[in-house]
Parts: sequence; C-alpha cells; structure tokens
Amino acid sequence: MPGGRLTQEERQQIALGLADGLAYAEIARGLHRPTSTITREVMRNGGPTAYRADLAHHATERRAHRRRQPTPRGPQVPPQAHGRSAAAVREYEETFTTLFMQQGLPKMMARVLTCLFTTDAGSLTASELVQRLQVSPASVSKAITFLESQGLVRRERDERRRERYIVDDDVFYQATIASARGTAQIAEIARQGVGILGPDTPAAARLENIARFSDFISESITRAAEQAREVLYTKAETTGGTAESRSDRG
Repeated sequence: MPGGRLTQEERQQIALGLADGLAYAEIARGLHRPTSTITREVMRNGGPTAYRADLAHHATERRAHRRRQPTPRGPQVPPQAHGRSAAAVREYEETFTTLFMQQGLPKMMARVLTCLFTTDAGSLTASELVQRLQVSPASVSKAITFLESQGLVRRERDERRRERYIVDDDVFYQATIASARGTAQIAEIARQGVGILGPDTPAAARLENIARFSDFISESITRAAEQAREVLYTKAETTGGTAESRSDRG
C-alpha cells in the first residue's frame, strides 16, 4: 500500500469519485489508500461538496512549506505519558476530529472536544487549550460556549480559581438529553404551524407529521439514554461492590 503524501493525480481521482457519489472507502480502495486518509483529505479541504483537487494540492503544499519554517520556541506538542507515540496520538486526534466534523460539529469545536476527550485528566484550562491547539483565546472561548450549550462540556473552578473545562463519563448522556430536548422543540414549533396554516391544509398535515415523528424520536432517545445510564452505572456499582465483598472476605 503506498505511503507518503497524496499526489495531484490521486487528488484528481478523489474529486472524480466524489462527483460520482462514491463512498470514501470505495475511493480509498481504488487508490490503495486507507479510508482515513481520504476522509481527512476531503474534510480538510472543503468537504465532499466543495472539494477541488487543485486547491487541495496547493493547500497541502502551503502547509508543508509552513512546517519547514523554524519552529517557534515553547512546547507546542504536549509530552506523552504512558509511553505513547506522539505521532500515533496526533493521527488519532485528527481521525477523531474528522469524525466529529462529519457529524456536523464545526472544526474548532471538534478540535477542542477531541483535545478534552484524549486528555487523561478530562479537563483543561483555556490557556492549556490555547497552547495545545495553537489558536487564539477567542477561538477557544467561542468553541467552549458552543460545546457547553450542547451539553458536551461543563465548567468548574479549580483551587487556583482558574476556570477548567471538563468532560466526564456523563458527557454523552447530557449531550443526548440536550439533543432530545432540541428534537422536542421541533415538534412544538411544528404544531404551532398547524394552527397558523390551517388544520385542513397540505402544509399543516406535513407539519403535524413532523411533530408526531419528532415527539416519538425525542421520547425514544430520552428513554434509551436513561436506560443506558442506569445499566452502565449499576454495572459499575455492582462490580465495585463485588470487589469490596471479596476484599472483606479475604
């Protein structure tokens, strides 16, 4: 399987594949490249609808030129604990960020969330995020505000009164519940339209169907999230209790 950077000819094949509606995996097989390579290439250069081979190639050349410039003083890559490979961690972070972007998360929000998820402590200050991501404090602040509104992060003050941004085991439960509330709001607004447009009109019938569908989805998501949370937490507590019982018997 070939390695190294994508060539201009390969980028043209990617553009043709996207134009034909091919999946990333299918394009990757044709080029004998990993699917993750194609996914990152496309998402880094405008996404599937805006990807242009020539622009992507020029952008890559510019990035390569910047990397050849003298490295600024100060640590840009945090030291890796537990014997981790810094290159492997960076590769994984890019993959995770790309996945979040495919799910509709803006790039900066995706980078911040990935950074928090892959930090052992599960929390970072604004200055730590600025240093790790090499972005402005304003960019971090905007990303955190958005992520907090989606229930994906929360804020706390540490012992030095610094604001820390935290993700924990409950983060996806909170995000799922926030998503369910948003879906319920769609149902509410759709039903308002039924009264405004007239109950016997085609538009109102469409909105009523949207409302019923959204209600069902919202209730199902909430119920599933509650059940999953209860099962996972009960399992953890049972495992802990079993361990303690064994310890007591010993």
